[in-house]
Amino acid sequence: MDDRLDPDIRIFTDILREDWSRHPPLDTVLTVEARRIAELVRARWAAGGPPMSETRNVAVDTRAGALRVRIYRPDGVAAEDAPALLYVHGGGFVFFSLDTHDRLMREYADAGRFVVVGIDYPLSPEAKYPVALDQVVALVDWLGEHGTELGIDATRVAIGGDSAGANLALATCLRLRNGGRNSAIRGILSNYGAFSGDVSDAAEAAYGGPDALLTQADMRYFFDQYLVSGDQRDDPYACPLSASDVSGLPSVLLIVPELDVLAEQSFALEARLRAAGCAMASNVYRGATHSFLEAMSIAPLAQQAIRDGASWVRDQLASPVMK
Repeated sequence: MDDRLDPDIRIFTDILREDWSRHPPLDTVLTVEARRIAELVRARWAAGGPPMSETRNVAVDTRAGALRVRIYRPDGVAAEDAPALLYVHGGGFVFFSLDTHDRLMREYADAGRFVVVGIDYPLSPEAKYPVALDQVVALVDWLGEHGTELGIDATRVAIGGDSAGANLALATCLRLRNGGRNSAIRGILSNYGAFSGDVSDAAEAAYGGPDALLTQADMRYFFDQYLVSGDQRDDPYACPLSASDVSGLPSVLLIVPELDVLAEQSFALEARLRAAGCAMASNVYRGATHSFLEAMSIAPLAQQAIRDGASWVRDQLASPVMK
């Protein structure tokens, strides 16, 4: 796969590989230690980013329990009634945090001129499905009543995430739709979404292997940690590709790295959304691999993908009145 990688993304993956090699394999240590290592390896890519006029952590008491969020308000964005992107970080439901995704959320806020609300959801295996999903859904409901407390216009909200975070974002909208709740979410930004634990042998052969940032075996592990039992792989809120009906969802933008074992899942979702008549767009980034947005400090390709996502979200949130 290296011959097909964008040169800057290759530098990113080479540095990650070298940094991982300084630590024991994650499957040989306890989960808490594995998370500590993952934070260390990702720290250099989360550093820096645009300054914000406001960055603060807020404890939100939802009906599903207390949840910490981080508010990013860029310069020039009003302190009241601002549009917002709710962002759910990736990490296979097991790893990463608001800190590993701090720069990415700053970049979105700055590029899109909207508030970003980072969501610190509980991780697996301590919090098995559907705990994290319950809390994200409850946060959306809470914002509908209390958004003004955070300076947010609750009628202009989008939700997004990367990998497992994109799964939770899409599942949240499925839950809200099926519950008959009049959610104000206008768009779903999906960055290399993990919509199922199943990765085909063909995708693994083409884009996986020992040097890949994500493999077939990784996906099996992550969903084993996330789910209580194997039969939940057919639960559409755990694995949205299992959903029998994807109509009636907000507009969707799929950010798809060409060289990612999960690309096939985004393409499968795209086909189903189009067949259901959903408003959606799909951007494929040649030479990119899973997690490539984290390379934003060195890779113009990642910078462009962030600008593309931010611009799309901004367009979804532009009008103060729902269309």
